[in-house]
Amino acid sequence: MKKQKPVLIVTEGTAKLDNHKYKSLFHIKAKMIPYDEVEAYVGHAPGGVCPFGVNEGVAVYLDESLRKFDTVYPAAGNGHTAVKLTLQELEAAAGAEG
Repeated sequence: MKKQKPVLIVTEGTAKLDNHKYKSLFHIKAKMIPYDEVEAYVGHAPGGVCPFGVNEGVAVYLDESLRKFDTVYPAAGNGHTAVKLTLQELEAAAGAEG
C-alpha cells in the first residue's frame, strides 16, 4: 500500500467536506488524520492548525467557501492565536496549490 501524503484544506468554519468532490480531485477517499498524529503530519497541533509553516510535503488548498469573506482569520499555530488576512494574502502566505 502506498503511503498517503497529508492534504490541508482550509474552509470557512461551518463548511463540510464533499467526499465525492474530494475523491474526484485527489483520486483517493478522504481520511482524517487521527487527533494524536496531526502535529507530526502537519506541523501544528489540533486547535492551532494553520495553512502556513506546515511540514514539507503537506499540500495546502483553500476551499471556495472562503470567497464570501473579504477578510479571514486562520489559526496561527496554536489555539490562542489567529491572523487577519485578505484571501489573497492567505493564498500567498500558505503557498496554496489550489
